[in-house]
Amino acid sequence: MTAEQADARVIGMDHSFANRQGRPTRPQGRYVLDGHNFAAGRIAPGLHIVSTPIGNLADITLRALATLAAADLIACEDTRVTRKLVDRYAISTPLTPYHDHNAAAARPKLLQRLAEGAALALVSDAGTPLLSDPGFKLVRAAQEAGHKVTVLPGASATLAGLVVAGLPTDQFLFAGFLPAKEAARRARIEELAGIPATLVLFETAPRIAAALAALASGLGRREAAVCRELTKLHEEVRRGDLASLAQSFAGSDTRGEIVLVIAPPAAAPPPDIGDADDLLRAALTRASLKDAVGEIARVTGLPRRAVYRRALALVKEEPAP
Repeated sequence: MTAEQADARVIGMDHSFANRQGRPTRPQGRYVLDGHNFAAGRIAPGLHIVSTPIGNLADITLRALATLAAADLIACEDTRVTRKLVDRYAISTPLTPYHDHNAAAARPKLLQRLAEGAALALVSDAGTPLLSDPGFKLVRAAQEAGHKVTVLPGASATLAGLVVAGLPTDQFLFAGFLPAKEAARRARIEELAGIPATLVLFETAPRIAAALAALASGLGRREAAVCRELTKLHEEVRRGDLASLAQSFAGSDTRGEIVLVIAPPAAAPPPDIGDADDLLRAALTRASLKDAVGEIARVTGLPRRAVYRRALALVKEEPAP
């Protein structure tokens, strides 16, 4: 064994730092990941955005552990939630709350720490920060103040749900949570209806049946997947159309975190040139042949040349005055 190998800590099968007696130890020394060394106690000043597990505490990177251990302070949504993670890996870095309700008051204090040269880690309760949490305001303020901002990629419920759903992934939109109130939720679904991409949403367990019913009403018979408790012991993925999924969750005592993935709208059939005849006749009564052809081509999406040929045929069909 080389000196470098002896100096590097090894992560066991349970992904915890432990000594030979099985007791957790505070990570120190070097951690080697893909040939790069990450050393606790030697990270650059600035804001470090750290992705954390979405359920299974083993889903944490070596770099994230070293950064959390070396930071001067960890800003987190709920200290009780993050405490479980840092205790699991014997990390003793102080925690401070940063969430929707205290962000306005807490943000200046965090920026002051950055100005003093501190290294701060920003985490969410689970997954990648800034997705459905107030972290983006802190990131923007830190950047505007000239502080270094570094991202440590890792677990993401958005991407985990997308890839396990079995729906198209070439284009997708993360839409967060639907509004709780019915009228606002209906309006939001109308906005999402025409987006030609797979939709990824978060939803709470008590609202999932109502949300699925509203989506079925607004989006029609689209294929979808309800991904519940991803990476956890009771992970479940239910697939089907929105209406059948709504029915399957109605009246059930659903629990856990949910990612909802919805297929994009079906491609509209190509327009038929014959369907444009009435539009063409009306346009020809008020515009020149050239202008009428341009107007109808824009409105219908039909090829301009095909519209032009059809317009000529309609003109010839008209009886002479």
